Amino acid sequence: MAIAMARKEDLSQFETMTNASTKLSMIVGENLRHLRRQQGLSLEQLAAVSGVSRAMLGQIETGKSAPTINLLGRIAEALGVSISGLIASPSVKGTIVIPHDRAMIVASSEGGFVSRALFPWGEPQTVEVFEVTIAPHFVETFRPSPPISKKTLVMIAGQLQISVGEGAPTQLSGGDAALFNADVAHSFFNPGDCDAKALLVSTSFEAVNSRNR
Repeated sequence: MAIAMARKEDLSQFETMTNASTKLSMIVGENLRHLRRQQGLSLEQLAAVSGVSRAMLGQIETGKSAPTINLLGRIAEALGVSISGLIASPSVKGTIVIPHDRAMIVASSEGGFVSRALFPWGEPQTVEVFEVTIAPHFVETFRPSPPISKKTLVMIAGQLQISVGEGAPTQLSGGDAALFNADVAHSFFNPGDCDAKALLVSTSFEAVNSRNR
């Protein structure tokens, strides 16, 4: 198997993208999972070929761990691709189907907040849609989004309390929807005894620029 060498432009792209490590982790994870499945490899088989542990590969695929350039090189070599093939944002053409088991899922460290991306992760978007699940009595706090950003929350089941900036909390239950400015700190709290489920639509006029920084 040919050794996958990191070209100067690959390394330059990688160093630039590390300024947005979380987004890079998601892109690498999606690309790795796609390439691995395309070649019919299990995590155990890829671990044996690459020398990277199964646990670490699993962390990378789910976007929970940002790989170093050395790890990227070993994984790329095992898959027979260049490093740029692992860190490049996939292009989107035509109708895109996102199978339930391949959607990008992001969870808080405590596991109380889980979001499933309902769009192709890694491609610049001005509108992003997530299916979110919030555990009972759990609160998830968000930092301010870029200026002019807005979010819409549409309740599917359960109830949520939304706090935006210094404003009074807003109560939502099944079927309710709320639109608010997301360029200030905001939080979602589930006061109920069962999971709260909702669709979260994030709109940012700076989405494309922020993805390419």
